[in-house]
Amino acid sequence: MTNPQITLSAATIHNPDEPRHFMRIKPVNSHVGIRLGNTILADSSNAVRLLEVGRDFYDPMIYVPPQDIIVVLDPVAGRTTHCPLKGEAAYFSYAGWTPLTPDDYLAWSYPEPLEFARELAALVAFNPAHVTIEEVPG
Repeated sequence: MTNPQITLSAATIHNPDEPRHFMRIKPVNSHVGIRLGNTILADSSNAVRLLEVGRDFYDPMIYVPPQDIIVVLDPVAGRTTHCPLKGEAAYFSYAGWTPLTPDDYLAWSYPEPLEFARELAALVAFNPAHVTIEEVPG
């Protein structure tokens, strides 16, 4: 959804209620590996990078398709959040990981994103505070 009052890329998605909150989803043009210590969690050549500006410039996030996730992620019961650009987020843990706090999470996804964020449907992002994300060219 573009906003004619703001000059940005045509591919930029704006929050309809707050056009200064926007994001861009771009393919990652390299191979992505995601590790937890020595455990490979995901291995993908089909990742996307989400760039978002809201109350601040948020760190870019890499999302991978579920078929590129090697381990079994466990849903975190009762934990969801809402983003006006992306929709309801579901959170995940992993049996080989110990959360630092009861509210901690290893990964998240938007199983049924809002229509203008449908590119994110079922893709999974890993919490960079807990994993190593490596990009290897081509």
